[in-house]
Amino acid sequence: MRIFIIAGEPSGDKLGGALMAGLKSLRDDITFDGIGGPDMQAEGLISRFPMSELSVMGIAEILPKYRALMARINETAAAVVETQPDLLITIDSPDFSLRVARRVKASSSVRTVHYVAPTVWAWRPRRAEKMAKVIDHVLALFPFEPPLMTVGGMTCDFVGHPVVAEPLATAEQAQGFRASHGIGTAPVLLVLPGSRRGEVARLAEIFGQSIAPVLAEVPELKVVVPAAAPVADLVLEQVAGWPVAPIVLDPRGMTLEAAAELKRAAFKAADVALAASGTVSLELAAARTPMVIAYNMNWLTFRLIRAMALVDTVTLVNLVSETRVVPEFLGPDCQPHAIGQALLDVLVAPAAQQEAMALTMERLGEGEEAPGLRAARSVLARV
Repeated sequence: MRIFIIAGEPSGDKLGGALMAGLKSLRDDITFDGIGGPDMQAEGLISRFPMSELSVMGIAEILPKYRALMARINETAAAVVETQPDLLITIDSPDFSLRVARRVKASSSVRTVHYVAPTVWAWRPRRAEKMAKVIDHVLALFPFEPPLMTVGGMTCDFVGHPVVAEPLATAEQAQGFRASHGIGTAPVLLVLPGSRRGEVARLAEIFGQSIAPVLAEVPELKVVVPAAAPVADLVLEQVAGWPVAPIVLDPRGMTLEAAAELKRAAFKAADVALAASGTVSLELAAARTPMVIAYNMNWLTFRLIRAMALVDTVTLVNLVSETRVVPEFLGPDCQPHAIGQALLDVLVAPAAQQEAMALTMERLGEGEEAPGLRAARSVLARV
């Protein structure tokens, strides 16, 4: 069985690597062709060109590379049509993936699978109908997505979210983290201002000011800031003006595994977290760390998003658990005093969030077969 598989960014590469491993465990006659990063290459893929060429975000970043990206789209689609694999699997990166699938479907009958359903539950629901013209089957990360995809005309299986397969720190590792950083038994506030420079620039000052109300009530509070390597220098610069000197976890100079282990231990050791909106809420939920979510953005951008939104919350824990126990402060509501008070409330009474986080992880597949293997079974069942 010949599979052409495409990922365009690191998160997709991780999904692809796990899927490829699952497929290989179920069938011994599978060969792979396509584009991917280190995880997929470790499973035997020889990438036709570096995946990094596709890891471009934002209009300002895309425009200078538009012609090169279009050339890669045409080149990739032509390769699929020429080789006529049994299956084309595209992973996330819809701007690239679905353009390739559209060209492939226009010139062949190759069956197509897309891994990661578009967020039609949040905005632009007609995307499912458009996608159904070029995609036959969808692998969904969230349990509420299949009905939304099948309405568009595709088949769709929920295969579990990759967060449930990620390793977690032990209680001993959390205690070791506290001991090595001189924290002892003091309450720990984890602050996560984002992994992109724009996010850190917008949020760091607000997040720092949000600590003050908490310190006023909990003077022994310790603050820990895990910094992503690309923004570590900016984080160190921004936290200099905070009302308390935080412990900044700088991963530069560490191995990827050592940095990940340190971050996991910090998540487990924390009593409460303040985080930028995003999938980090699921990482916190996996560690059972109660949280407050906040995000600031341009006023016009916020109004446009709010006008198009189909849901009243952006936090995945709230959505999956069908609760609203995680406080959100978005756009004009992203104000330090209100955020600080919410942190205090969660610190004092975390039980409701603990229940919602456990339910979220259960619904995402915690304790069940690994998502990569579930995805592989779904792919083979639909061939």
